[in-house]
Amino acid sequence: MPSYSLEGGALLVSAGSRGTPRGAPWAARARPQARSPCPLLGDAAAPRPGRRMAEPPVAAFYGAVEPGNPVVDSLEAELRDVLGFLRRLRGAGEAEPQRHDLQRRGANTLFNIWNKYKPRLPDWYYNDKLLKVGDSLVQIKEYKLALRQCYGRYLQQFSSVNPDDVTDDVHKFKSTFFPNGFRDKNAAFTFHALQERNVCIYQMVCSNDRNLQNQESLKTCFNVLSSLRLTMQVALPQENFCWLIYNGTIHIYTICRHLMMIGQSAKVLEYLLWASICMELSIPLLSVHYLTWRATLYAAVSQCYFDCQAGIHGEVFARRGLIKIDELKQLENISSSQENSETRKIFREATLKMSVMIFKRAVYESRRKPKNYFRPKLRVSLKEAQNLSWPRTTTERLLTEMFDCTAAQFLAILEALSDSSRHVLHPTPTVPDEIEIRDVISELFFAGLEILSDILSKIEVRCGNRMIAMSFLEILGPIIVLLQKMSNY
Repeated sequence: MPSYSLEGGALLVSAGSRGTPRGAPWAARARPQARSPCPLLGDAAAPRPGRRMAEPPVAAFYGAVEPGNPVVDSLEAELRDVLGFLRRLRGAGEAEPQRHDLQRRGANTLFNIWNKYKPRLPDWYYNDKLLKVGDSLVQIKEYKLALRQCYGRYLQQFSSVNPDDVTDDVHKFKSTFFPNGFRDKNAAFTFHALQERNVCIYQMVCSNDRNLQNQESLKTCFNVLSSLRLTMQVALPQENFCWLIYNGTIHIYTICRHLMMIGQSAKVLEYLLWASICMELSIPLLSVHYLTWRATLYAAVSQCYFDCQAGIHGEVFARRGLIKIDELKQLENISSSQENSETRKIFREATLKMSVMIFKRAVYESRRKPKNYFRPKLRVSLKEAQNLSWPRTTTERLLTEMFDCTAAQFLAILEALSDSSRHVLHPTPTVPDEIEIRDVISELFFAGLEILSDILSKIEVRCGNRMIAMSFLEILGPIIVLLQKMSNY
């Protein structure tokens, strides 16, 4: 029998020789709890059957929801552990089956963390943490996990509607994802989640079908483009969401360039046009700071037109871009008395991109003759022109007029010779019917060879080491040989 004694005002219980009586409260405390031999990150101890665990207090119970709050610190520690685990897994050379198993463990751990802390945190903090963790997962290329456990989980709060099902209905899109309007404090979270969801879907498609050979992959990419466009269309009137417009143009450009490489220029043209116009309609994005990117979008639209064999539209759009750049330059001169070197560099680069696209067509069209035009039989031989000083041909004179440095001239030559309808290093270029066009192609190769030769001679003079020049020659040698053959065909 247990004996009882009173000492210091406390009741002490000591077990007798017959052991602990059945059902005694101290008996349960004496039994050790079983532990998992290999606990997962973020796992919580399972409650014992037959006993109801008390709900843990919410974060607000401990004061402000900020660093120092025990609930916040505990969540941060568990998220650091699981993200660190996934980063290490990404860099480790594990076998494929083991990698999938470890990724599944990480996904389950993150799932348990969200379920564990959602009832204990206010919605604003929980949603913010969802999206930040999603962004971290995107940085380490865990797109599937970011989509399902972060962006997708955030969007589940609105309805069971698939965002892909409302890409054609602006009003339904607004009522579904922005029921409280765009001034709501969660509107920025929702825009971000919608946009990053599309990025993850595209990256997941690329991981399974890098060359987009499957028709289903192509369909998904165009669905992503439509969804990005709709999100930008809704956000465009709200000036405070200019960051979303800028990011959206980057995502659209990235996907469209990929599709252009596999011959889908005709279908992506409308999306690149949309991205370019959005940059013009958003007031904050009209500044000089974003001009380089805007010029890149202009050049991509022009390239699309050239790929679609509509060179005249490509040149017209490039000239339009040049006008827009000049308008911004005039405004900048009015608002600022001194133009710094960085601003001059930005305008120079943007102007160069447009000039290259204009040259791409102008170099040919300026030499075309009517079909009934009498063509003289005698033409200037390029071999005879080799001993002349630059500019030696009509093409070189046009290059000198439009571009003031050899780097820009060489870039213009490459663009003028590029043709999406043929391979880049085809043994011989396609021979057009017009003699003048053949002359232009020969002169372009002739000019490119001269520029490369001049670069090699300058390297040798400046470095004072012929070995360095020879190293560059080994790299550029095949290109020079090709140019020599092309200029003499």
